[in-house]
Amino acid sequence: MREEGLVTLRVLVGANGAAKDVQIKTSSGYARLDNAARDAALRSWRFTPSKRGGVPFDDWYDIPVRFKLTD
Repeated sequence: MREEGLVTLRVLVGANGAAKDVQIKTSSGYARLDNAARDAALRSWRFTPSKRGGVPFDDWYDIPVRFKLTD
């Protein structure tokens, strides 16, 4: 389908390092790409959580995801 674009995800990273919530902050212009990025973040991405005083806590991050076709 030759779709390319940049989607920015707003990800709530839990204290355990998993994505607890994922929102589309900026769309790529293609719902299929936006949904693929969001679903991947929720399903399998792992993060290093923020820490305060050595104790992990939930925190929001903006993460750009670029979809680019190669020849």
